Amino acid sequence: MGEDVIVGADGLARCPWGAEPEIYRAYHDDEWGRPLRGDDALFERISLEAFQSGLSWLTILKRREGFRAAFDGFRIDRVAAFGDREVERLLSDERIIRNRAKITATIANARAARELDGGLSELIWSFAPADRPRPASMGRVPATTPESTALAKALKRRGFRFVGPTTAYAMMQAVGMVDDHLPGCHRASD
Repeated sequence: MGEDVIVGADGLARCPWGAEPEIYRAYHDDEWGRPLRGDDALFERISLEAFQSGLSWLTILKRREGFRAAFDGFRIDRVAAFGDREVERLLSDERIIRNRAKITATIANARAARELDGGLSELIWSFAPADRPRPASMGRVPATTPESTALAKALKRRGFRFVGPTTAYAMMQAVGMVDDHLPGCHRASD
């Protein structure tokens, strides 16, 4: 068993961040690290990772349904059409993180995603790294990689904002481009 995994009351070993509270367990067990494709689905993930910047992921998970409602299900074409009125509406929406820079970046990112040849999913997945060994402990999980740095640069060149290498790597983990479940985690054997 990996040195950092935690065995829960249900008898399942998990990465330590995914052990508690229940909302983390559900995200860890059912979603994090599973391959995800689709432009709107990936737009949601990259948007939520940007909103998370400087905050805890728990804050974002607790507000996720509010974000989905406020940003029209993260449908790229709809968010790209948002204007000043929608920005003001979002700034007063208590269900989300009311940060003007992150809100306007999300709208700008939708517009940039709409203009991509081949779509957002194709672009993002083109930066998937080769398989590598699992990190042996939480201390060995990188914050960035050459691939996340290259992805962040590619997104920025195309007009995306709030997508630095750390945000890009967190999204890569979340959507299954890399598998950072620790050895011994029940999800590591999937």
